[in-house]
Amino acid sequence: MSTVEPSGFEHIDPADLPFVERETPRLTKHRSPEASRRRRRIRRVGRYALLCVVAFVVLFPIYATVVVSLHSTADTITWPGSIWPTNPSLDAYGEVMSSDSMPRYLLNSFLVSVIIMVAQVVTSALAAYAFAYLRFPGRSLFFGLAIATLMVPAEVTVVANFELISDLGWIDTYQALTVPFAVSAFGIFLLRQTFLGLPDELREAARMDGYGHLGYLRHVALPLARPSLAALAVFSFLGAWNQYLWPLLVTNRNDLRTVQIGLRALDGGNVDALDVVAAGTVVAAIPVFLLLLAFQRQLVAGLTAGAVKG
Repeated sequence: MSTVEPSGFEHIDPADLPFVERETPRLTKHRSPEASRRRRRIRRVGRYALLCVVAFVVLFPIYATVVVSLHSTADTITWPGSIWPTNPSLDAYGEVMSSDSMPRYLLNSFLVSVIIMVAQVVTSALAAYAFAYLRFPGRSLFFGLAIATLMVPAEVTVVANFELISDLGWIDTYQALTVPFAVSAFGIFLLRQTFLGLPDELREAARMDGYGHLGYLRHVALPLARPSLAALAVFSFLGAWNQYLWPLLVTNRNDLRTVQIGLRALDGGNVDALDVVAAGTVVAAIPVFLLLLAFQRQLVAGLTAGAVKG
């Protein structure tokens, strides 16, 4: 049976229409297994080479500081210098530890860092829980203002904070060294995101068991947020330990100075005391390295929490 075209219509080939999507055969490039393995091997070598370069850039200043601390005073001022201690000596470390002020500097830095760390963990946990679970007017506005403070450089607030501390009569006190840093916007944001990632069924179960907000925070939310708490604690301790400008402004007494200020005073005004300053830098960095080694797993887990789903 033949088909008859309706009168008034002409047969149109779809290939003549420019807007008709045509199916084109897709060419598939086949690679041999050996070529695929070679390609993966080249990529792996490139990644390791890049990591080695980055590691060298990061570790070389640390290595150079250790080498200078093992040099004698005469070796540190010779030119050209050596990148390897030919006659290693621990005299600089002995001079640092025998100093009357250095142990006090270390103790002050440790006390100030621990106080700031505990304060930031407590205030961040309470504020993050409120922003995550409580409903109150202006919650989003207040949270946005807290996060906006992250974009304000710390140097901008130095003058205002110093005037406030001076008016309160806190100069040369531990309050001046710790209270301005008792709250962390980064900690609030980090713990809020962690709390929001907890299942809602846990809150319902805790409510059925008679737990209120503080009970749920203490017995359920905080134990599950331990990686984030550890990451916040490490960052808080490191930030407080490495402070230099603020302790220099609010302390005049030598017995309240921190280790970063003490490092500047180790040279005693002598430009050739580089070995002593380097030894003091290594001694001041030891607590930081020990802290990172002890909490490196929790630090990575806390920063990557919620990054992978499923």
